[in-house]
Amino acid sequence: MISVRIPHARLALAAVLACVSFSAAAQDSVQDPLHAWTKGADPAALESWVNARLEAEKADIEKLTAVKSAHTVENTVRPYDDALNELSLAGNEAYLMYSVGDSAPLRDKGQELVAKISSAATDLNLNQNVYHALAAVPLPANDPPTRHYVERALLEYRLAGVDKDEATRAKIRKLQDKITDATLVFGRNVADGKLTVAATKTELKGLPEDYVARHKPAADGTYALTTDSPDSTPVLNFAADPGLRKKMYLAYNQRAYPANVAVLKSVLEARQDLATTLGYKTFADLATADQMIGSASNLRHFLDEVDQASKDAADKEYALLLAYAKQQQTGLTNISSADAGFWSEQYRRAKYDFDAQSVRPYFPYDEVQAGILATAAKLFHVEFRTVTDAKTWDPSVSTFDVYNASGTDKEKLGRIYLDMHPRDGKDKWFSSAPIVPGIRGRQLPEGALICNFSGGVPDDPGLMEYSEVVTFFHEFGHLMHHILGGQGEWSNAGGFNVEGDFVEAPSQMLEEMFRDPGILSAFARHYKTGETIPPTLIEKMNAAGAYGRGRWVQGQLFYSTYSLQVHDRDPGQINFDTLLREDSDRFSHFTFVDGNRMYASFTHLTGYSSNYYTYVLDKVIAVDFFSQFDKTHLLEGPTAMRYRHTVLEPGASKPADALVKDFLGRPQNLTALKSWINEEFKATRAGQQTAAK
Repeated sequence: MISVRIPHARLALAAVLACVSFSAAAQDSVQDPLHAWTKGADPAALESWVNARLEAEKADIEKLTAVKSAHTVENTVRPYDDALNELSLAGNEAYLMYSVGDSAPLRDKGQELVAKISSAATDLNLNQNVYHALAAVPLPANDPPTRHYVERALLEYRLAGVDKDEATRAKIRKLQDKITDATLVFGRNVADGKLTVAATKTELKGLPEDYVARHKPAADGTYALTTDSPDSTPVLNFAADPGLRKKMYLAYNQRAYPANVAVLKSVLEARQDLATTLGYKTFADLATADQMIGSASNLRHFLDEVDQASKDAADKEYALLLAYAKQQQTGLTNISSADAGFWSEQYRRAKYDFDAQSVRPYFPYDEVQAGILATAAKLFHVEFRTVTDAKTWDPSVSTFDVYNASGTDKEKLGRIYLDMHPRDGKDKWFSSAPIVPGIRGRQLPEGALICNFSGGVPDDPGLMEYSEVVTFFHEFGHLMHHILGGQGEWSNAGGFNVEGDFVEAPSQMLEEMFRDPGILSAFARHYKTGETIPPTLIEKMNAAGAYGRGRWVQGQLFYSTYSLQVHDRDPGQINFDTLLREDSDRFSHFTFVDGNRMYASFTHLTGYSSNYYTYVLDKVIAVDFFSQFDKTHLLEGPTAMRYRHTVLEPGASKPADALVKDFLGRPQNLTALKSWINEEFKATRAGQQTAAK
């Protein structure tokens, strides 16, 4: 996922956590106009830095609105983009400090400043003088990217309510501020909501040896396991004790409950009020109006199509899983959601002779990082160079400069930061965040990964599950989209500025690279012996990984439907628990666990709002993209550079539909998704036919 959204500032918080540049007025006010953290973890310094950005934004707007002659791209669009740059630079880095700051006061100040910046962005969205100035600019026929940029900006202005009367605009401003404040509180409650589960040595049976070794028993012999991902995920997948799995499952899904119930209700109420104020029936109708999907009605139709394409496979997968589980446990009649990961892992071991723990020794964190950098370098024709003297917000952050490696041109393209291991107070999820977007000839893009993988401490190799390596590939796909898509003319038309429901396509496409034996064998080495991962183990892992795709899609439909439903009706009529159980019963074969309050920590409800479907739509696009590559030479051949040139480099300089058509030569369809879902069954049938011969 990405931690920010970057269209226009219509959805106030999303917009300010976006693209960045700086104007000359800001350069003298602080030592480093691009990086808020260079003066250290000082809340006052952060505030001073942000205020300088806001002053520069005001100067840009004054420059734009002072134009007395004909409005042009240079005297109107350029200062408008500069103003957005200042807001976004401030928003990106205030949010970064809110997410990863090394002290509670710094994180609190980041939260406070994000709200302030969001309010300033709302003011800009409702500024009629700016809107009329942009509308007066003759759109250049010979410059399609600029034409699209201005047309998109005008659309977002209208969706923001710029054409409403003064009283209505004042109401919109208050509602946007309320949404931002509540959204930040929701996220903070999740980040601070770490719970602890006590486990006995006996209950740890089934967990990896290195996992047990890094947890020291208390005086009473119990082990304290937290709901942070490095602790919780192995318990749900490997712990043999069903009681421990249930305790962890409930703790993980209750870690921000009940604090976030009222917070979420306030977000939904304000969003619905905003939608009706802007002339839309529901917030879902408003939130989809500028997306690829086009409308909430189109969204429902799309979800139904994907449901039909995946349901049969999901039914077959669960039937096989339940039959196996019944053989292993007498009297078992169903599988609960708390036990889904465990039984799926046991089934893969039995059917595919694959134990997920067997690959962990081949995925120590440092080797995985090096392997992903090497893979991306070959695929995208770039070079990563370590920056040893970079000042970062935490000593554990790794920094790399990205250089072009295609042809004879070796120019620098940008910089990336990898903040990859848990810390107290740090955001607990896995995300990619823009820090500085690019402006051709003026500024290079910078971005960060904020993750929570094991490792990063002495004597811990950070052995990763294969699903975690897939997550790393996914997030790195976002980062490359940001860097390569940030080479254009306008900072607010970079890679993360595409329509929100396209932003996950490049990241999900890169996930598919993980299964290639050639790519894996280049970096997957045993952390003790140095042995390269055996080809037979890769084959087993890929076969096991293909199992459950139908259920995965159905799970994504569950999240998508729930997200849509809490945004397509009167919030006063929503019962979070009733709706959660109903959607679980519809899309999940696993028995609902009473006490599951997942919605209280599901940050996508405040981030993506009704538009979680993005992951489903972009999986459709991603596997369609991947189907165009030569599977025997994924990193070689012309397809990789064609993908870079047609999908990544344009950023948001054209509609996402056009990006898809430029690469595929046609609109996306469900053919590749259906093939991807049924790959496990095709492999099984092929194996049966071979055995019969």
